[in-house]
Amino acid sequence: MPAIFEVRGEVYMEKQAFAALNAAQDAAGEKLFANPRNAAAGSLRQKDASVTARRPLRFWAYGWGAASALPGAAQHEIMRQLAAWGFRVSPHFRRCDTVDEMLAAYAAIGAARADLPYEIDGVVYKVDRLDWQERLGFVAKAPRWAIARKFPAERAETTLESIDIQVGRTGKLTPVGRLAPVMVGGVTVTNVTLHNRDEIARLAVRPGDRVLVQRAGDVIPQVVENLTRDAEREAYVFPDHCPECGSEAVAEEGEVDVRCTGGLICPAQRTERLKHFVSRKALDIEGLGEKTIDQFFAVGWLESPADIFRLKDRREEILALEGWQDKSVDNLLTSIEARRAPDAARLLFGLGIRHVGEVTARDLMKNFHELSALREVAERASSPERGGGPAKLVEGIHLERDYSPSVEANSPLHHPAAKALDGPPPRSGADARMLITSIDGIGPAVVEALGDFFHEPHNVTVWEDLLHEVSPPRYEVEVLDSPVAGKTVVFTGKLETMSRDEAKAQAERLGAKAAGSVSARTDLVVAGPGAGSKLKQAAALGIEVIDETAWAAIVSAAG
Repeated sequence: MPAIFEVRGEVYMEKQAFAALNAAQDAAGEKLFANPRNAAAGSLRQKDASVTARRPLRFWAYGWGAASALPGAAQHEIMRQLAAWGFRVSPHFRRCDTVDEMLAAYAAIGAARADLPYEIDGVVYKVDRLDWQERLGFVAKAPRWAIARKFPAERAETTLESIDIQVGRTGKLTPVGRLAPVMVGGVTVTNVTLHNRDEIARLAVRPGDRVLVQRAGDVIPQVVENLTRDAEREAYVFPDHCPECGSEAVAEEGEVDVRCTGGLICPAQRTERLKHFVSRKALDIEGLGEKTIDQFFAVGWLESPADIFRLKDRREEILALEGWQDKSVDNLLTSIEARRAPDAARLLFGLGIRHVGEVTARDLMKNFHELSALREVAERASSPERGGGPAKLVEGIHLERDYSPSVEANSPLHHPAAKALDGPPPRSGADARMLITSIDGIGPAVVEALGDFFHEPHNVTVWEDLLHEVSPPRYEVEVLDSPVAGKTVVFTGKLETMSRDEAKAQAERLGAKAAGSVSARTDLVVAGPGAGSKLKQAAALGIEVIDETAWAAIVSAAG
C-alpha cells in the first residue's frame, strides 16, 4: 500500500436498519428520523461518539483524496484495488465504453432500485482515465469529469384530507397538507408541504381533493397536481388571523408569505424563538433542547429568553419532574450560567429578529459594538416618520454623507459612518436609517425589521428583561497585522477552498473591509475561476488582482 492513501466514500443506512432504529426511537419516546439519509447524517454529527457507534451505519468507498502514490491509472483500476484492500465497493460500479452502455447501466440500476436494501436517487457518470480527469479539472468544488444523473421522482395518488396551518419562529404561516397514507419511494407519506398561500391558489387544492404527490429529491413530499380541481367544492380560504394567538396575519408588500403580527405574545412563536435562542449558532446552551423547552413552557417556567436564566431558582422543581436527576439538572444549570456573558452578535441573532441572520448580526455588532448603541439608532430609525413613539437621540453623533472608513476612539458608536463631533445628532429617522445602511451588506429591510422590533412594547420588555440577566461584553473582532489592513478587498468568481462568508471573515480578521462591488476605493481584488465584470472593472481601474492561492498565502503569513 502507498505510505499515504485517503479513502473517501459515503456513510449510509439500509432501509431495514432505518426502520428498526425508528422503532427503537419511538419506543424510547425520542424524535423519529424522517428518512435514512437524515438518520445517517444525524448519527455522524453526534458529540458522543458512542451514540454514533451504536447506530447501524455502513460505508461505500467511491474515491480517494490525499495519496503519496496511486495504484492505477484509471478510476476502475483504483476502485478494484480498494475492494482488494477490503473496502466495500458498490457491486453496481462498472466501466462503460460507449454512451449506449452508460444509458443501459442507468436503466438497469433504475429498474433494480426498488429492490435495493438502501435508497438511491441516481447514478454518477465519471471519466475513467485519471490523466483526462486532471485535464478536465474542476469548476469551483465540482469536477468537470463527473456528472450526477437523477432518477425521476416516484409519484403516487392519494386524498388530501385536511390543510393545517403551522406557525414558525418568525410568525410565518405554513400550510401543511394531511394525506391519506400512501407509499412513495419506499416511504409512507402522510404529510406534504403546500409552501404558502400562492401555492395553494396555484394548485387550487381543497380538503377532499385527489392529488398526485412525489418526494422532491426523494426527500421532501410535495403535491405535483390536483386531479380533481374541477370538482365543485368551495375554495380553501387562507386564514387572515393566526390560529395560535388570534393576531392579524398579513403579507408584506412584495412578499408571498403570510405572517402573524403577534410577535412574542404568540405562543407558537415564543416556543420556536426559545428553541432558536438556545440553538448552536445562537447561545448554544447544551442540555436545553426542544423537548426540554416544550416541557418547561408547558408548566409555565419559560415565557421569554430571560426566564432561562431564572431556572436556577427552580432546581428542586425541575428535579421533581419525570426523567430528571441531580446530575442532569446540575449540568443544565451549569450550561446556562456559562452563558451569562454571551457574545453580543450571537445574542442578537438568537432573538430571532426578522432579516437579522447570523452574518447580519455580526456585521451590525462589528460596527456598533454595544447592543445599547444599536437599539438607540434603531429606535430613532423607526421614529417619527414611521409612526413610532418618542425617539432616543444619540448624543454627539453627526452623520457624514461622505464618510471616511476610519474610526475615532471617542465615537459613541465607534461606527465608520459616525464620528463624535460637536455637531447635532441625527435630526430625522432618515438620517438614522442611512447610518445603519452605510454598513456594507445591510439594507433597508434590516432597518425596517429592527425598527419594527423596538417599536413593539412587548419586544422592548423582553429585551430589557434579558439584559438584566446577561451582560454581553463589548463586541470586538480580533484584527491581525497584515499588508491588507485598512484596505478594501473584493472577492469575485468561484472560490474553490472556502465559502464567500469565510473569505469575508478572513478579510475582517486581517483588518480589511470586504466589499461587494469594485470601485475607485477598492484596493485589491481576489479573483477565482469564472470572474467576469468585476475583474474587467478592476483591470480598467488599475486595481491589483490576485488569485485564491496568493490570498491564502497572505492569510497564512498573518497567522
